Amino acid sequence: MAYYNNKKEPAPEVETTIWSCTSEDCSGWMREDFSFEETPKCPLCQSTMEKETKTLPQIK
Repeated sequence: MAYYNNKKEPAPEVETTIWSCTSEDCSGWMREDFSFEETPKCPLCQSTMEKETKTLPQIK
């Protein structure tokens, strides 16, 4: 029986649109697909957020 040491194939990474917190003191961000508002507020500090792109693992 070979279990291959529980090694799993890494998820492919893709360019993803995210909302990023504009506050200098906060590093909060969320995927655009997971936000419920058109222009969300940061869930950590309640500051405004702006759209950016980030390379993240793909979610199926």
